[in-house]
Parts: sequence; C-alpha cells; structure tokens
Amino acid sequence: MSPSDAVRSASDRRQRRLLILLALGFVVFGAAAAALFYVLQPETLRIAVGPTGSDDHQVVQAMAEAFEEESRTVRLSPITTAGAAESLTFLGAGKTDLAIGRGDLALPADAQTLAVLRKNYVVIWSPSGRAGKDSKKKAAAKIGEIADLAGHKVGIIGKTGANVALLRTILEGLGVQPDKVAAAQFGTEEIEKLAQDTTLDAYLAVGPLDSKITAAAIAATSRSRGVPKFLPVEASEAIALRHPRYEAEEIPGSVFNANPAWPEDKIDTISVNHLILARKELSEAKAAAFYRQLFAERDTITQRVAGAAHITKPETEKEAEPSVHRGAAAVINGTERTFLDKYSDYFWFALLLLSGIGSAAAWLRRYLNRDERDDNTNPRNRILAAVSEVRDAGSEQDLLASQQEVDAIIGETLKCYDDGAIEQENLVAFGLVLELFNHAVAERRAALRSGLPDQARAQGPPLASRR
Repeated sequence: MSPSDAVRSASDRRQRRLLILLALGFVVFGAAAAALFYVLQPETLRIAVGPTGSDDHQVVQAMAEAFEEESRTVRLSPITTAGAAESLTFLGAGKTDLAIGRGDLALPADAQTLAVLRKNYVVIWSPSGRAGKDSKKKAAAKIGEIADLAGHKVGIIGKTGANVALLRTILEGLGVQPDKVAAAQFGTEEIEKLAQDTTLDAYLAVGPLDSKITAAAIAATSRSRGVPKFLPVEASEAIALRHPRYEAEEIPGSVFNANPAWPEDKIDTISVNHLILARKELSEAKAAAFYRQLFAERDTITQRVAGAAHITKPETEKEAEPSVHRGAAAVINGTERTFLDKYSDYFWFALLLLSGIGSAAAWLRRYLNRDERDDNTNPRNRILAAVSEVRDAGSEQDLLASQQEVDAIIGETLKCYDDGAIEQENLVAFGLVLELFNHAVAERRAALRSGLPDQARAQGPPLASRR
C-alpha cells in the first residue's frame, strides 16, 4: 500500500469511527431527554367523587382546576359517581387513585387518609311545639334529652344509610334501645317536607357547622314547629373511645343563630370526618406530592368554593381509623426522605453501569482502532528495519539512501498526524525509534570515516598496539 493510500485509509476509518460515536451520542442523549421528559411530566391522579353538584363535587372540581393552572407535579382527573359509597367501591376495585368518602362508611381494607375534606358534626334537636319569636312564654320541648327519644320518631336529613347507623350508635352509647326509636330519612332537597311532618319528634343532621342545609333545616322546623331544643350527646367521649372513626366535639353557642341564640350554650356531640382517601399501595412520592400541592393551593381553591376552607391535615399523633397514608404523614411530621435518600441505590447502580459502559467503550475503541494500530506500528517497523540496514552500510551513499527513506517515512507520519490518523501518544514511540536510527547512523558514519573494517573493529586494536 502506498503512503497516500495508507493516509486515505486511516482517514476513512477515523470518519467511520466518529460517525459511530456520534450515533451512540445521539442515542444516549435521546434516551436521557426522554427519561427527563417522563420524570418532569405532571402526575395525573384519578379521584372519585359524587354526586354531581354536591359540595364535595364542587370542591374537587375547583381543586382540579387549581391544580391544572398552577401545578407542575400533580393534576387531578375527577370521576363522577352516584355518591360516597360508589366512590369507595371504585377505590377498592382500583378504578381510581383517590376517593372522597365519609370515615364511618364501609371503607376498603387498604384505604388510608390523605387529608380531611371537612369535619361533620352531629346536630340533634327537637321542636317546642310553638313559634318562639311570636310567643311571650317559652314552651317546653317534648324531648328534653336523647334518652327521651324512646318511643318517638326522628327525622334524618340525608338518604345515606350511614346517618341511620350513626343514630343507632348514639342511642346505644346512651343506653337507649335503637329498635324503640323510629327513623325517617329525607333528602337534602326535602327540608320543607321534613318541617311540615308532624309525626317527627326530633331531627338529626350531619354536616359542617356552617352547613347551609343544617341551618335551613333548623330555621324551617322552628317556623313550623317552634323553637328548637338542642340535645347534647352526653357520652360523646365514651362513644369516640368505642368507635375510633368518631370524635368527641363541642358545638359552640349561637353558631346557628345569634338572636335568639341557637344553641344557647355549647353542647357536646360527636363528629365524623369526610376524607380524601387513597389505597395503601399508592406510592409515598405521589401521596406526598398530592398533599403538598393540596395545601399549597388551598387558598386558591377556597376563593372558588368556600367549602374548601374546611380542608385540614389528618391527625398523626394518635391512633386513627383509617390510618394516615405514609406519604402524607412524612410531609406532616417532617420525615420525608430527601432525593438522595430515595434514589441513592439508583445512583450506585448508575455508577456501576457507567463503569461497565466505560469499559465497553474502551474495548470498542480498541476494536475499532485495531487496523489503525497496525498502520501506526508500520512506520516504526520500517525505521527499525532501516536501523539494521544502517549498521551494515558499506558507504556514505548507503547511509544517505537510508536517511532519505526515513525522511519519507517521517513525512508520511506527520501527514497522518495532521489528518488525525495518528494520536499524540503514538508519536512518542515513533520518536524513540527515530532517535535510535539517528544514533545508528552517527555510529556507522564514524566507523566508515575511521576506515576500520568491521571485523577488525569487532576484534579490537592490532596486536602490536596492544603490546
């Protein structure tokens, strides 16, 4: 192969190698970009809530809109259901990631709390039998306490069976046989019908203290049946101890009306939380991201729907049922793992993987450069052969011919270096061989100029001189 052909061949191989490296670089960059895009994509969580138009549905819709506008980490996809019971069924079946439900309903076995949507207070009252505003003398109510409900009928606001079960729990806690108390349920849109039903001796509502439904029911019954008498749940703490899903609470005085005061003073009752629930298998990172985003956007959500102001964090300092999801608990308690804590194992694996990739790349480079290494050693071998010829040169013309040959080799080598076919480190070995050639030429030239034959110089000075 001629020197120009060798240079051209080395340059072609260099270009092919660069193209391969560029292709690999594009593949790695594309994979990294795709992974980064995937990681930075907002996490979309499905949330089941219902029925349509309810307070819960409005809050979740406002929540989804706020997350859509502000969040880069979490977004919500509402799933409308017939009510809390169906929402919890969807959660248990894995058809949704989150669900809105009351804490005393039949929850999936692995359901856990992310946040408290609102606290529902039990309000029980009985009518006095005459309108309080127009009467000069206050009439006594037929029912003075919950124990007097035996043999009477209670009107329950809300068609959910959970309210009936809640009334039975209260009656049992106060020593009243639930079978001796009749109950009739009315929809939230049937307030006037409830107020006009004279067969009812008491009423029960479950909702937040600022519930418009509860306030409307109290006002309606007071107009038709007289001033309300609020019945305290005197054994509220005992009931809460026996039933962990309930809590002992107090209803402040005048919370439902200021003049006259309804109730006149604070009264004991129990409450049940309306919860944002998730399955235990929801990852800690997703649960924590949702919790942080919810409370970061709570004020924005409240501006759209006033009911969002009731959203509070769950209690983690005491045993609760259902338990708090580990992701939300980590944010609340400040024990959330850092980025390095979560992904340190992945970092070590990545380092090992990069080390393996580096070794593979080095092997690939050596493999791709195998022909080039042969081309790089060829000039050195030619100079080494010239060194042997120089040592046997018989005249100055032979030395000059060898030098001219080596000059041509040097020119080829420098051109290959300029074309990138020879690396810097390869010139070091080439320089050592070239220095060896120069020493051989100098020694042979000195020997030729002294006129001594090779054999005589090999045997040493003449015998006469040694004497």
